[in-house]
Amino acid sequence: MKREEKTIAKNKKAFHEYEILETLEAGIELTGTEVRSLRDNHCQLTDCFALIRDGEVWLHNVHIPPYLNGNIANPDPDRKRKLLLHKKQIRQLQEQVKEKGMALVPVKMYFKDNSLVKVELAVARGKKLYDKRATMAARDSRREVERALKERSRY
Repeated sequence: MKREEKTIAKNKKAFHEYEILETLEAGIELTGTEVRSLRDNHCQLTDCFALIRDGEVWLHNVHIPPYLNGNIANPDPDRKRKLLLHKKQIRQLQEQVKEKGMALVPVKMYFKDNSLVKVELAVARGKKLYDKRATMAARDSRREVERALKERSRY
């Protein structure tokens, strides 16, 4: 019996701050108590980012609070965590991030159908203030149109 994907946390701020160009799925190296804390949906992705150092991808500023029923061996909640990717994928990411204004941003953390924790990593370009305003204006106008169509279909 296959289970469906269960979302733990989403980084909604990333969609506002960045233009998402490409996404890929990565595994993450965690301890047992961190996984248990994630099962209780305790995770914060708001100001996190990923860096490539020495051929490895590291996730910074992800806050996974200690498991409540854990023991003294609970790790630091804000420690750096290693992302698990193939060397070819890491080389591709490194080439894409070399461009000016590009960043690696985690967009979503979730449990895969086989109970493994995965991170959806995005290659993104930072938005300027006017880009953010244009995105907000487009979203507001789309909402207005949807409301008008809904009102019209009621009668």
